[in-house]
Amino acid sequence: MSISSDERNSTFCNIYSAEGISLSDIILSGQADVSNLFTALEKAEFDKGFSLENVKRDFAEGKQGVISFTYNGIQETLSYYPVDGTDWMLTYLIRESIVSDRISYVSRATVVRCLMLSLLTAAVLLVMVLIMVYQTKRNALLMIEKETAETKSRVKQEELEERLKLQEEILNQKKQGEEQDRMITALASDYWSVYYLELDMGTGVCYRQHADIENGLNAGDRFNYLEKLQLYADENVKEEFRKEFMEFVQPDNIREGLKEQRVIAYRYLVHRRGKDIYEEIRFAGVRHPEDREDHLVHAVGACFVNVDAETRKTMEQSIALQEALSAAEEANRAKTAFLSNMSHEIRTPMNAIIGLNSIILGDREISEKTREYSEKIGTSANHLLGIINDILDMSRIESGRMIIKKEEFSFPEMLKSVNTLISGQSREKGINYECRLNGKIDNYYIGDVVKIRQILLNILGNAVKFTPEGGNVTMLVEYVNHFDGKATLCFTIQDTGVGMSEDYLPKIFEPFSQEDSSSTNRYGNTGLGMPITKSMVELMNGHIEVESKKGKGSTFTVTITLTESDHEEIKTEDDVLHPHEMSVLVIDDDEVACEHAKVVLGQVGMKCESVTSGEEGIEAVRLRHGRRDNYSLILVDWKMPGLDGVETTKRIREIVGHETPVIILTSYNWDDIAQTAIDAGVDTFVAKPLFAGTVMDEFKEAFRRKNEKFAKPKVDLTGLRVLLAEDMPVNAEIMVMVLGMREIEAEIAENGRIALDMYSSHPAGYYDAILMDMRMPEMDGLEATRRIRATEKEDAKTIPIIALTANAFDEDVQRSLQAGLNAHLSKPVEPDALFETLESLIKK
Repeated sequence: MSISSDERNSTFCNIYSAEGISLSDIILSGQADVSNLFTALEKAEFDKGFSLENVKRDFAEGKQGVISFTYNGIQETLSYYPVDGTDWMLTYLIRESIVSDRISYVSRATVVRCLMLSLLTAAVLLVMVLIMVYQTKRNALLMIEKETAETKSRVKQEELEERLKLQEEILNQKKQGEEQDRMITALASDYWSVYYLELDMGTGVCYRQHADIENGLNAGDRFNYLEKLQLYADENVKEEFRKEFMEFVQPDNIREGLKEQRVIAYRYLVHRRGKDIYEEIRFAGVRHPEDREDHLVHAVGACFVNVDAETRKTMEQSIALQEALSAAEEANRAKTAFLSNMSHEIRTPMNAIIGLNSIILGDREISEKTREYSEKIGTSANHLLGIINDILDMSRIESGRMIIKKEEFSFPEMLKSVNTLISGQSREKGINYECRLNGKIDNYYIGDVVKIRQILLNILGNAVKFTPEGGNVTMLVEYVNHFDGKATLCFTIQDTGVGMSEDYLPKIFEPFSQEDSSSTNRYGNTGLGMPITKSMVELMNGHIEVESKKGKGSTFTVTITLTESDHEEIKTEDDVLHPHEMSVLVIDDDEVACEHAKVVLGQVGMKCESVTSGEEGIEAVRLRHGRRDNYSLILVDWKMPGLDGVETTKRIREIVGHETPVIILTSYNWDDIAQTAIDAGVDTFVAKPLFAGTVMDEFKEAFRRKNEKFAKPKVDLTGLRVLLAEDMPVNAEIMVMVLGMREIEAEIAENGRIALDMYSSHPAGYYDAILMDMRMPEMDGLEATRRIRATEKEDAKTIPIIALTANAFDEDVQRSLQAGLNAHLSKPVEPDALFETLESLIKK
């Protein structure tokens, strides 16, 4: 293989050895063979990793390769390749310095060309960027100019609108301010001055100067308000008001006052220009306490107000009212004194009338005609006495002197007394009367039993009075509710009487009101009963209602609240009963009454059976007696069809003898049949409606009657000596006759002083009791009692002294008891009440 010299020169650099022979000439001149190549290479220094052995092996095996070596100090690179189809090796000898130079040249040329292209590209890009930046800035400037123009236009528009709105608001505020100023001026037209005060700082600002003070604070002046107020007080406020004025204006007192009120004020007297004027200082919180986080008032508005004319007018009215009140109180005292005197003056002769009439009726030798006249006298006298009591009650109510007592009382006993009286009136007039109970009603309550009884008697009395013969009057007593130791009871009283028109109903509780003036003559009506009843009900925090129709009757509903009682009866060993061991038989034709008896007796643990006729009752008693298991108690209704209560009792006694107690139940007065019933075997009587306590009491009473050793001996008043202090000869004579009915001796003293002398002149124990009239000349009964109690005699503190007086007011009773009297009996004195009182007070 040969290579032209041009190619060789253009590709390689000639390299000569030390002998002047070039390795490339050896290889490329055609003279090169393998041996020459290897010989020449033996003189070369191979680089690390290359060796001649490797080259020989490659040639022998026909492998290609590349080696680097140093020949004659020149770095050479030999590359060899086998030629396909021959045993030739194509070799390339490359001098590395030439390659490096050519590469450097090519690299430099390439770098230069790349740099020039880069610079040109950069220049073009820069120009393009500059053009784009310029265009962008121009566009931006145009956009900014456009937006600026639009913004300026919008801002100008908004500013114009805002100015117009602000101008309108300013005009409205100015208008509103002018209106407020005019309103404030109008509202503050009576203010002498107005100030704004900072309570925490103790400073103030004057908004309106004082119109009645010269050289005072001007509008806009700032000041220390306590100093100014102290100066103002010293120069203007009257001395008697000055201390309270300064206490009122203290910051703490202002805050305390404004906690509860929106405005606080203090009225006082000032002295200016030679005259006294009433003035008022007022404080109002700028913000109310509830509107602040700390709930304190820190700033207030203060003003001085001329209130002279208003105050003097109010004082004149107050003086006039005080004078009117004093006159009314004086008139009321005069009326009370008059009524008290009239009560005394009327009751004194009434005492004689009723007393003498009782004596006459007690004489068995008088004729029937005289007895009839006496009974009519007694009825008229009692009616007159009732009118007097109504007038006195009305007077006490109007003067506010009626007192509601809170005392424990027996409800069954109260109802028994009412029913006994009303049933008697009903029977005399031919009217059916019935009293029913509904619910759990206790035996004892705390309240004013006298007024409750009077309320019921007033309403029931009218019901009987205005109901014709054959009519019906009923009273339903209901337990309504109880709470916190209080029990509410409802009394419903219904009648079938003449009734009232709807137009009159609103006036029924007015004093002296009558639907028909002729009723006074027909019924003896004063027109005071219902007003008194209503007032009593309301004094007990109760309520009364009425429904009525002309010709259809009336219904009164009274609701009162009483205090529940923890009454515990003191029992002796003989009184101990065991209700749960008792069996009771109730014989009554009224099924409702039987059910009520079961409920009432069941409440105390009694076993109760009931039948509705006398025949059934007798058969039930016979069966139990045959089993030797008699009833513990038998309750028999008096009025029954067929066998009545008396006849039924007589038949029962034939079966069980006299061991089992039998009690008659009745709504009627049993006086007329009492002896007949007792002869038939009845032990005692119980008024309807039935109460468990009443049954137990009567049950014990029945046993006492059967066993006389349990009966309490009655006090014998025979031979007693009493001192009677009475200034009215007629009354004294009558009282001596009344006392003589029980063989009591009486010595008379014409007044309190004589009574004191008579008591003092006799030894202790000479008199067993003293009956003392309250109103007497020289010394009244109260003073005489005090003097007697103050003596040193042995019985001065223990001798019973009983007041006999026409003074029926509650306070009169209290004065009597406070003076040392043991009891108070109102005239006219009932003989039975007098004897019972003496029996309870005298111990023998």
